[in-house]
Parts: sequence; C-alpha cells; structure tokens
Amino acid sequence: MKKVKITVIRKARYDDLIEKYENPIEHACDMEEGTVYIANGWEKPDNFCDSAWETISPFVMTLAHGGEDIYDGWMKNKKSAMISCNDGFRPVSFYIEALEEEV
Repeated sequence: MKKVKITVIRKARYDDLIEKYENPIEHACDMEEGTVYIANGWEKPDNFCDSAWETISPFVMTLAHGGEDIYDGWMKNKKSAMISCNDGFRPVSFYIEALEEEV
C-alpha cells in the first residue's frame, strides 16, 4: 500500500450562506492553504479534519491501493485527484496524490 500526500489547495468561505443558515461555530475549520499531510494508506493523518476525511478517504484508499485515473483522464497526473470536503459554508479543496513510498 502506498502513502498518499494530501495538500490543502484552497479554502473558500461563503459569508452570505453562513449568515443566512449557520448557527455560530467557533473553530469550524482550521485547515490552512498549503498545509501538507501524509496518509499512511487508509489511516487518517494526525490533526486532519474528521469531516473532510470522511469525504476524501475513499479516494485516498483508491490511490493508496494503486488505483489510477479516477476521473477518466481529467487529471494530468493519473495517480492524483482534486477533492473538496463537504462543508457547504467553507469548502476546502485538497490535491491528493499517491507517493511511490510504501507504508
């Protein structure tokens, strides 16, 4: 099984939706653009958002087990994917890529 590099690429914030629909939350998302995590196969990296992990973990598992071309040719690197978490107020985009290094 391969290690998978997870890079926080972009963090959006929709203040209009937050104001209209969300109850106040402290520390709703602590992800920072440019942060890199390494997943040892299917294991969630330390300090990685639980909700984001639920969204991206199936793709991480696929890449960790040697899967490729998840999007049928969309990605320049066949051993990668661009996945966003499921937070509709503060979606975070992650670039995930399989490393050659084994767990």
